[in-house]
Amino acid sequence: MSATHKKWVEFVPKSVVCLFKEPYNFSIFRKDLQAGVTVGIVALPLAMAFAIASGASPESGLFTAIIAGFIISLLGGTRAQIGGPTGAFVVIIYDIMMREGYSGLIAATLIAGVLLIVMGLCRLGTLIKYIPYPLVTGFTTGIAVVIFSSQVKDFLGLKMQQVPADFIPKWQAFFKAMPTWDPLTLSVGAGTFILILLIRRFVPHIPWGIGAIVFSTLICWGFNLPVDTIASRYGEIPRMLPFPSLPHLPETFAEWHRLVPDAITIALLAGIESLLSAVIADGMMGTRHKSNCELVAQGIANLGSCIFGGIPATGAIARTATNVKTGGKTPVAGMLHAVTLFLIILFIAPIVSLIPTAALSAVLVMIAWNMSEAERFRHLLKAPLGDVAVLLAAFFLTVLVDITVAVEVGMILAAFLFMKRTSELSKVVSLTPFLEENGLVEEKDPDAISKKHVPIGVEVYEINGPFFFSVADSLQNVLQNMERPPKVFILRMRKVPAIDATGLHALDDFYEKCHRTGTQLILSGVKGHLLSAFTKYGIEKKVGKQNIFPHIDAALKRAEVLVSN
Repeated sequence: MSATHKKWVEFVPKSVVCLFKEPYNFSIFRKDLQAGVTVGIVALPLAMAFAIASGASPESGLFTAIIAGFIISLLGGTRAQIGGPTGAFVVIIYDIMMREGYSGLIAATLIAGVLLIVMGLCRLGTLIKYIPYPLVTGFTTGIAVVIFSSQVKDFLGLKMQQVPADFIPKWQAFFKAMPTWDPLTLSVGAGTFILILLIRRFVPHIPWGIGAIVFSTLICWGFNLPVDTIASRYGEIPRMLPFPSLPHLPETFAEWHRLVPDAITIALLAGIESLLSAVIADGMMGTRHKSNCELVAQGIANLGSCIFGGIPATGAIARTATNVKTGGKTPVAGMLHAVTLFLIILFIAPIVSLIPTAALSAVLVMIAWNMSEAERFRHLLKAPLGDVAVLLAAFFLTVLVDITVAVEVGMILAAFLFMKRTSELSKVVSLTPFLEENGLVEEKDPDAISKKHVPIGVEVYEINGPFFFSVADSLQNVLQNMERPPKVFILRMRKVPAIDATGLHALDDFYEKCHRTGTQLILSGVKGHLLSAFTKYGIEKKVGKQNIFPHIDAALKRAEVLVSN
């Protein structure tokens, strides 16, 4: 296999691997078919509910599940991933729709799709996995609260013309409109919710979403109950996919630039949730996904969703888990899930249009509860203070401001927390007092200081940990804190696994300070990547090859020579 081929083999979709590089027979197809049809039925109410909660039309959610779901399974890097609209996007989509309209949402999603493709091609898939757990939990729980809030109007049947977008004004409007609640609508919503609980408790093998929706729809249709349905509020669902097209997009650079923060949020959420879903599927199936291939597929899927009148899409954790549990073995199951949804709108779209909006609201309330991860949230409150700060910041900013700000601020806080903890791991410590009292040191480490005393006029310091920005400030203060600059300063670096540009710059500055005070700098424990970095940055030339050593013994001998002179 050539080097070029090895470089790009990770972008070969799992569908190609499963269908053409592994045995694929009728027995596997039968399992994929069963899982695909089941997940397609499960996805039907969820796709519409997420679209409605996002401020879009129900059919846009179905189109997303069909187009994006098919592309994600066809081109993705996982065996069981099911793609489509998810709860994670509800908050950001609703916010963009309120500010920019559907055309603004499509423009932001197009940018996000390109970003996801670039992230995948740049092999950033493995880095997204390192998003801190408190940050993910914080904005996931915040999203759950916002989704629940968005369903109060439809669940209670409140007579409101416009629901405010912001959390506090929204609840103020709810309380003001509370006297207008409709007993019949509340009965349908509460009845559907209770039915969901009963199905989950007593007949868990039945998909609770579709089971509750079917029963509620039959009751409302059979008794001709005067409640809002999808048809009465949005019109009947189309029986075919729309012709590929795009709405009127922004024309100026300033308009596109305004949407970049939203696009980054969409891309990050899509990447995080899809890869998290892939990891969960791997754990259930004992497989291994291709994270960068998955990001590229997510990007292409979001571009396809835009062209067919959809909304942002990503890997859906619950539907992916359902796919695995019902026997899905290959990406064919995900493609069949999309085909199932297409056949449903092709043949029974008028029946689907009869679904009561209160019943869909009950489904979303249950989804919000599942997303909230209340127990995990409470458990994380016992974590170290820095993690709690990231958790609460992400939660409250998601609820009270918007998820774009929550992700940005949360990432910044998490980065500062990481820097603080890195600085605690890396220290500049003096070895001179220890060596003066313990001249003979018995250690198995061949680089240990053994049978050597530190000559007068020599200081020995050691850096423990990565030489990043956190160590730079400590190193700069070392000479300033000495009453008299030493004749020779040995900086031992055997415990430095990595160095960054700030560390190199700090070491360069430290050499200049030593030079100005007449102190000769000697570097010890310099090997491999450290020596290469010093050579490239010019430090080796400044300090001199004769003053850079791989082991401390040679450095101390050099110091004795310099002191004696």
